[in-house]
Amino acid sequence: MFEFDDSRLDDVDWLLGRGQRLRHLALAGARLRQGVAGADLAALARVADGFRPRAVIVLGPEARLMRAVAEPTCPVPLVAWPTPSLPAWVGSLDLVVILASRPEEMTEAIDQSLRRGAVTLVVAPKAGAVTEHAVGRSVVTVWTGTDDHFVTAVVALAGLEALGLAPAVAPARVADGLDQVAEQCSPHVALGSNPAKDGAVCLADSVPLIWGGSVLAARASRRLAEALRQVTGRTALAADASELAPVLAGATPQDLFADPFDEAGLSQGLSLVCLDDDSPDPLVGQAGRQLSALADGHGVRLATIRHSQGGAVERYACLLQHGLFAAAYLGLGLNRGTEA
Repeated sequence: MFEFDDSRLDDVDWLLGRGQRLRHLALAGARLRQGVAGADLAALARVADGFRPRAVIVLGPEARLMRAVAEPTCPVPLVAWPTPSLPAWVGSLDLVVILASRPEEMTEAIDQSLRRGAVTLVVAPKAGAVTEHAVGRSVVTVWTGTDDHFVTAVVALAGLEALGLAPAVAPARVADGLDQVAEQCSPHVALGSNPAKDGAVCLADSVPLIWGGSVLAARASRRLAEALRQVTGRTALAADASELAPVLAGATPQDLFADPFDEAGLSQGLSLVCLDDDSPDPLVGQAGRQLSALADGHGVRLATIRHSQGGAVERYACLLQHGLFAAAYLGLGLNRGTEA
């Protein structure tokens, strides 16, 4: 069993010596700037030349993120396709977006799209396996210089924005937001002033229940739950308010006087993590208040991660980044390695 030691979180030298994951997270904004800087997004508009597709089909990692961002305003149907083989109905009237963060896995989709005459946008880290496949008058290939799935999705969303098929993404603002999170969650910021370190302490000896009310916040909650399961080897549940409410209602408050060295007293309590992206939906606000009241009434610790600035993509990215920093610090406090 790994024992959480919060003193590790204020030992900067110790963190910097083991914090590969922290460095990776801190560079998220830089990776996004690099990916966007090398992207010739105007090329897609030139190839499309006013073409309004019958439908947009997105394949690859973060296809569902693109759908969540673009679908509410997209004037045509937008499909996040789960396999690297295109649906049978795709043809020359459609736009296919291929997120090729791992190019070798997407060559089949590229070949199928070109054979069917669809306008094709391929977003990939660099020239290589994709180059020999993504060739034709109706294909645009954008190189990002990084295999970061999120960067690939943002670049593709910016391409759809140029065609009037997605809302404004503002990648520079998203990158600035990620930099701001990195500053707030830096190893040099002490416990008590660092929201990620505080979050790690809150989650150290509990089973986290994670809730996000909006579509994008819910997606961030699932990603955060995956990171917490990986870093702790313990249960972490992301679910809708209707699924979390019965769990909270049945929670038994931990005994403050239980002997921590007695195995009978080692059962973990619950903690509730709410991801708040300032959704205007009144039902989301009501659900959040109900969950908070249940947590308070049953002695469940509550942690709120909030980001209300910028567009949908910025809010999603910053909420998730705050959570991932907390997961990384939790792993370091447990001394279970550097990966979150």
